[in-house]
Amino acid sequence: MKIRNQRDFGAGIMYMVIGLFFTIIARQYQYGTAAKMGPGYFPFWLGILLTLLGLLVLVKSFGATAAIEKIPKFNWRIIAQITGAVVLYGLLLPRMGFLVAVLVLVFVAASASKEFTWKGTTINAAFLVTFTYSVFVLGLKLQFPLLPVFLQQ
Repeated sequence: MKIRNQRDFGAGIMYMVIGLFFTIIARQYQYGTAAKMGPGYFPFWLGILLTLLGLLVLVKSFGATAAIEKIPKFNWRIIAQITGAVVLYGLLLPRMGFLVAVLVLVFVAASASKEFTWKGTTINAAFLVTFTYSVFVLGLKLQFPLLPVFLQQ
């Protein structure tokens, strides 16, 4: 058997590894039943579904109708920039507040793309700040600083 679509093959392996990881970790928690779910119930079944989805993608990568695609060269700079944006968000949130942390996250992560534009990124950042504020602060009533500590009373 020959792998016709290397991208799908790699994605299938990745889905299966992540799915199995969550399935195994979820078994350490109380499982419960469908009527009274424990903390391990949802991650267990989500891991099983992700593993099955990975298996499906992997099998389809061998099919005769699969597009022939090679995996492109791995770009470590982009991975480091995206990961750095998330780490920077975590570091900035307690000191600089939610607003600055989200703006920095969006702009640093977006600058990793070749299609980066200031206008598109600004619109994306404004939407993300509004949406996450609505969900986490207004909806879920989570308490975290919104503005930098030096601007608070």
